Amino acid sequence: MSSDPTPAHAPSQDSEPDTPNLDFAGTTPYEDYVKADVLTHLQHTLSDDPGEMVFLVTTQVMELWFTVVVHEWETAAKALRGDDVPTAIAALKRSVRELEALNASWKPLGQLTPQQFNSYRSALGEGSGFQSAMYRRLEFLLGEKSASMLVPHRGAPRVHAELEKALHEPSLYDEVLRLLARRGHPVPEEVLRRDVSRRYEPSPQVEQVWTGVYAGDQDDELARLGEALTNVAELVWRWRNDHLVATRRAMGAKAGTGGSAGVAWLEKRARGNVFPELWTARSYV
Repeated sequence: MSSDPTPAHAPSQDSEPDTPNLDFAGTTPYEDYVKADVLTHLQHTLSDDPGEMVFLVTTQVMELWFTVVVHEWETAAKALRGDDVPTAIAALKRSVRELEALNASWKPLGQLTPQQFNSYRSALGEGSGFQSAMYRRLEFLLGEKSASMLVPHRGAPRVHAELEKALHEPSLYDEVLRLLARRGHPVPEEVLRRDVSRRYEPSPQVEQVWTGVYAGDQDDELARLGEALTNVAELVWRWRNDHLVATRRAMGAKAGTGGSAGVAWLEKRARGNVFPELWTARSYV
């Protein structure tokens, strides 16, 4: 009898049938697709404080989520131009999950004390989140247009050109209102023909249109579109409030790093709702 305790049918340690392919001539297919090596070497901290790394990485993660959300809303706007409401709703629903992930990005920063933030705040110099070009595109898609917000990007021609294009394009909400008009709802001509490079202002007539939509069949695709937009608007409001609370906790009422009024500026932003008539119409249904 053999003294070897290993069963004759046991697989050799050198033969692992479930082992994935580990031998590639160059970089891995994963790296070729994800560019993880690029992403994980974009962190260049400017202070000796260990907390700066999480601040920098979290900010970069936010930028990536901005990019995804902008993609979804541009997809929705294009679908609405083509009267394809199901595709628009699907894109908006995806963006809701992405906004939830974006908002969760505040978790690592939400309890910074003034001392912790001050330990690396000087590394930001005049840098501030309101200078984010991708966040500006996100705001423009919501109808929060302002030509002055292009000024910080004059030194970056490609970015400036992209923002200028977005400024003069209809917002996501503009496309929604044009769809409502094509479906026979009495959206005023002055709303349909407004200067889309300017901030959207609420309209009593548009409020009445949404009141009518919500008073009708709740399974109608326009009602479902309205709810998808409301979910987006709610999460944008939560984003702004989370930003406000995190900033207030970290720096109180001090001026912002980019020269803004800091908390006072964020408070003003947090008071506003996007897609405003979707909120006010509920009082009349």
